[in-house]
Amino acid sequence: MAKTESKSTPAGTSGMDQLKEQLAAFASAKGQQMADRAGEKISGLAQGLGDVGDGNSTLLDVGKRVLGEGESPVKAFLGAKAGDVKDKVVDTVKGAFGGGGKAGSVKVTNIVEVIDVGKPVRTVYDRWTQLEEFSSFTKGVQSVSQSDEVESDWKAKIAFSNRSWKATVQEQVPDERIVWNSEGGKGTTRGAVSFHELTPDLTRVVAVVEYYPSGFFEKTGNIWRAQGRRLRLDLKHFLRYATLSDDEELEGWRGEIRDGEVVRSHEEGLEDDENDGGDEDDEDDADADDQYEDDEDEEEEEYDDGDEDEYEEEDEDEEGR
Repeated sequence: MAKTESKSTPAGTSGMDQLKEQLAAFASAKGQQMADRAGEKISGLAQGLGDVGDGNSTLLDVGKRVLGEGESPVKAFLGAKAGDVKDKVVDTVKGAFGGGGKAGSVKVTNIVEVIDVGKPVRTVYDRWTQLEEFSSFTKGVQSVSQSDEVESDWKAKIAFSNRSWKATVQEQVPDERIVWNSEGGKGTTRGAVSFHELTPDLTRVVAVVEYYPSGFFEKTGNIWRAQGRRLRLDLKHFLRYATLSDDEELEGWRGEIRDGEVVRSHEEGLEDDENDGGDEDDEDDADADDQYEDDEDEEEEEYDDGDEDEYEEEDEDEEGR
């Protein structure tokens, strides 16, 4: 007959205490068994994915954290996914701010805005050439000073930051277009504004700008197209300013610039404008004289025809008598 071995129990230990100890031992053994099985499965899966993820896959990282650091599978999985999300966010921000890509690559902002001003094209153009007046109607521009006909220095306050840049005119043709570029510590700009006569008293202004931001706040603003909204707002302010201003004593800069150099001075431009105006007046007078001569010829022809008719009627009356 087989002998049955039994463990001795300390004196004074109740049956309920013995039951609790046995349940705790069973739960510990069962949990250890399940953890060993889970560890074997994750280790095998991580080993199979080692060649694919090159040590960076989520499941491989989970296996490392469970086996090497003793974390629970659920905690390890959530930690690995959180790390992936963080890496993606960082990569996205770096890409938006120019980091993580090719050296020197900057995302450009293209801006195109159009307004129609109810004034003659010369008036609108002359008003635009008064750069030092921009601080009186645009938002943020504190001052504009022109060192010469080609270069000008701008100072502006954007939010809590003061900015400054130098603008250089590359091409300027009166009543037609102005092309410029600007250099500043927070970005560079290439722009052009053109003037188009729709009617004698209606002018269309088209502004085209390429903006290359540099700096954290500028690139952040570039994401939300803040520069485009600023230009649109400033053009509306110019529309109001040009429409409501008195043009009686207005005199804009009438010179011409080609390739960044003045090829015609302001005085020469005024003389050319006067000569063009004189030629137009002469043409109008010539047209008026021609019209007057034509009217006189028509009247003479009508008069001659009327006289001939009268003579014929008189001859007929005499013959009848």
